[in-house]
Formats: sequence, C-alpha cells, structure tokens
Amino acid sequence: MPKRVLFVCMGNICRSPAGEAVMKRFAEEFRVPVDVDSAGTHGYHVGESADSRMRAAAEARGYELTSVARQVSREDLSPDQFDIVLAMDSANHAILTEMAGGIAPHIRLFSDYLDEDWPKDVPDPYYGEEDGFGEVLDILEAGCPVILQTLAGEDIFEGEFDEEEPL
Repeated sequence: MPKRVLFVCMGNICRSPAGEAVMKRFAEEFRVPVDVDSAGTHGYHVGESADSRMRAAAEARGYELTSVARQVSREDLSPDQFDIVLAMDSANHAILTEMAGGIAPHIRLFSDYLDEDWPKDVPDPYYGEEDGFGEVLDILEAGCPVILQTLAGEDIFEGEFDEEEPL
C-alpha cells in the first residue's frame, strides 16, 4: 500500500499545491508509490486553482499544479489517513497541532527535512515579488527527495545526486 503525504499551507494555493506537484514528480521519477495531497488551514480559497504566479513558476520547471484548494480537516490529521502531514511553516504547524489535539509525530514541519542552510519556514510568496515563487520551488526541490527517501526506507537515490570528482 502506498504511503500518503499531505502538504499544508495557509490557503492551499501556493506552497502546498507546489509541494504536492514536486513530490508527485519525484515519486513518479523514482518509482516510489506515494499518494500526495494538499490542503490549507484556512478556507479563503476553497475550490480555486493554484495561484497563477505559482502555476507559472512551476510550469517553467516542468511541474503541473492541478489540485483544487481545500481546507484541512481533523480527519486528515489522523495517522490512519496520512503517514506524514507537512506544514509549510511554524504558524500552520501550530494550527495543525491544535486541531490534532496535541503533538503528533506524523505532523511535521517541512523544514525538518532540510539542512540548516534553508529557512525554518517555507516563506509564503503570495504577497511578495515574483522571485518568491521560485524560492519556494527551490526549497521544495531540496526537501522532497529527503522526504521521499524517508518514506521509501531505502536508498532510492544512490548515485543520483553525487557530485563529480574534480579531474
């Protein structure tokens, strides 16, 4: 049975649908059976497509954002529903923890899978400049392989990301 992953941001139109698309592509490329979904802690954009700026930034890298915004439910936070729930930032993590009735080991910050060179919170590009959408994709492309590796429980990337030795 495939593992299940839920990406969560505030409105489910920028960071979490991008996370969903990036993870789906890595899972497909490395043939890891993973079901991926996304949701928002707030219902501001329920029923809408991803933000057009995020779709454009994602499409420029070969990702297609097809999800429709939805609000996260308490049922989504059950470990029986998703193996891992990834909050894009500390504020959304706090909301998810409260919704779940307390700390749950499967509700994590996305940055738990990044090294110290990356920010703790995936920045929300919604009110920022165009380059913020690319920055979000950079962060997602750094973390999603680590998450996928963790879910697979094996070295699925052997030799894929090794740097070449200088001649």
